[in-house]
Amino acid sequence: MSRLTEALSPDATALAAAFIIDLIVGDPVYRAHPIRLIGRSLRFFEARLRASSLDGYAGGIALFLLLGFVWLLVLVGLMAAVVAVSHTVAWLAHVMVLYTMLALGDLMHHVWRIESAVRSGDLARARTAVSALVGRDTDHMDDGACRRAAVESLSENLTDGLVSPVFWYVLLGLPGILLFKVVSTMDSMVGYKTPHYLRFGWCGARLDDAMNYLPARFTWLVIVAIAFVLPGFSGRKAWRVGLEQHSVLLGPNSGWSEAATAGAIQRRIVGPIWLGGRLVTNLWVGDADDPPVSTGADIQRAIFLVGASGLTSVALATAALIIT
Repeated sequence: MSRLTEALSPDATALAAAFIIDLIVGDPVYRAHPIRLIGRSLRFFEARLRASSLDGYAGGIALFLLLGFVWLLVLVGLMAAVVAVSHTVAWLAHVMVLYTMLALGDLMHHVWRIESAVRSGDLARARTAVSALVGRDTDHMDDGACRRAAVESLSENLTDGLVSPVFWYVLLGLPGILLFKVVSTMDSMVGYKTPHYLRFGWCGARLDDAMNYLPARFTWLVIVAIAFVLPGFSGRKAWRVGLEQHSVLLGPNSGWSEAATAGAIQRRIVGPIWLGGRLVTNLWVGDADDPPVSTGADIQRAIFLVGASGLTSVALATAALIIT
């Protein structure tokens, strides 16, 4: 194995280090953050593809190919440069690249900021913090609605913020996690069912569904297992609610972790959602006999469950890398 190939390959110690840094520090905010740069390059390529009349399915496919090629080239060039310096520098660069691709710690910190605002009686600040996580009206939200939205986002993003990136890292190393993030960025920026993006965003949305398919179901099973072990949680409800209600939420993947979390903490989530000043749904997810998420204790239990599930997922991934 060449030094460059080794620097790009999955590494158990690097994964553990990146996960710990993410939990403690959260996602760093700076202009040159890789995900921000991917987003800027996406807008650059989108403008030029549309100017060339490639604004349909072919344009969306071309967008993925361009982004994938350019960013894999950047990654390989970066790792080749640091490998030439030393093995230690290459390993540290590997950890930092991997760390910037994980997004559980920052989300947990953000959810706690919502809870802190609610506890201090600052509903306006809580609503503002919630608006950074969900694309819905927040001016109708009371304390309970803010907390439900926080749990909903936290549980949904356990999959695409941690488990899926780690899954593709274990399979394909840094190139795998980078390609996942390219696809995830495409889905979040152009994967809309609007006239402007319906065809152009189809490629990103479908690739995102495909790359999250197995990780989403794995996340459900991990939540179930954790809920069976932890006192005060319900593994039985996590299994049943996840199995029965995952499909009532949008998309083929996000519902697995959301419904499982609702069952595990024995609380209902989602509830009334307003968009554009109009009530668009009054959907509840969870056991019908359980109360809605409404207290700070509910938030604490959700954070603990998601943190334990994330830790378990990374531990299993690390063990798999050591064994292989």
